[in-house]
Amino acid sequence: MKEKKNWTKWIYWFTFAVAVIFVYKTLDNFNDISTWLERLISILMPFIMGILLSYLFYIPCTQIEKFYKKVKAKFIQKRARGLSVVTVYILAILILVIVINILIPALSKSIIDLANNLPGYYKNAIDFVNNMPEDSLINKESVQKVINSLQKIDITSIMSLENISDYIKGVMGVATTIFSVFVSIIMSIYILLERGEILKFIKKVVKALFKEETCKALNNYFIKANSIFFKFISSQIMDGIIVGIIVSIAMWILGIKYWVLLGFMIGLFNVIPYFGAIIAVAIATLITVLTGGFSKAIWMLIVVIIIQQLDANIINPKIIGNALKLSPILVIFSVTVFGAYYGVLGMFLAVPLIAIIKILVNDFIDYRIKKKEILSK
Repeated sequence: MKEKKNWTKWIYWFTFAVAVIFVYKTLDNFNDISTWLERLISILMPFIMGILLSYLFYIPCTQIEKFYKKVKAKFIQKRARGLSVVTVYILAILILVIVINILIPALSKSIIDLANNLPGYYKNAIDFVNNMPEDSLINKESVQKVINSLQKIDITSIMSLENISDYIKGVMGVATTIFSVFVSIIMSIYILLERGEILKFIKKVVKALFKEETCKALNNYFIKANSIFFKFISSQIMDGIIVGIIVSIAMWILGIKYWVLLGFMIGLFNVIPYFGAIIAVAIATLITVLTGGFSKAIWMLIVVIIIQQLDANIINPKIIGNALKLSPILVIFSVTVFGAYYGVLGMFLAVPLIAIIKILVNDFIDYRIKKKEILSK
């Protein structure tokens, strides 16, 4: 018995020593591990995007599949799932084509016009700074330094031989992106077609690994997480479209130059909680100052802030519902952290992820409190 206890003790200390060495080596090679993880995520990104795409199309697919199953023709009933996936993608392509034909020409026209008129706007900015009074709130010298540094940029160096490799990398990057998009679409189609089998397999694995109670808890969390993610992603996209349209119309009424470009930009950035709206409005204000002057920029800023407040307090809560009850502190923290590590995608997915983490933490705290109360009785 004593030998058994000693043997158990030695196993415990050996395991502890291995764990300490593992932690030390992990921290010692943290940069290598983080680089490896970043590379792994970049490799898996097309598959992650494919899962996200199939997730967005899941509900439309299920609704269309139900419709096809009600059709009397047996040929359609038997192939309801495949036909639903094809229908969803055809509809998505049609919407994309309509958007490209209507929106892209207006956006490209605005971008080209802005690029052509930049020298004039630059000259106006210099004249404005030079005519600023000495007691102005804006530091004249600091602004002049920024303008002088911009003036020193040699545009001809852009076409220098040193940058040819960068251009080649850029072209290769575009080709890689096209390939990644293609892989993502194919991946999403297969997931939608085989979603029943995938869910059955996951349930089977969970049932094999965990107890019945744990399986029920995991299923409950899966349903909650699914609801949070779908409501957040679909509502944020819808909200961004609505805000973009309203802001564009408001800018058109105010006579703001490049109203299509600026309205689209604000709607797109609005998808990212908190920071997106601030960044977009700051850029829009700067462009309006250069193209229309301070008075027009102030009016634009007032109108856009009013629209964003209406969105934050009425439109967005109506669309998103009560699925995400998060403190602004948690939202800002999650967007900052996830954005720093995973860029725009991290900023976009930060809020639903932190909402799920909050549910898990709250349930764990409630469980521990209940356990203590039972033990104290």
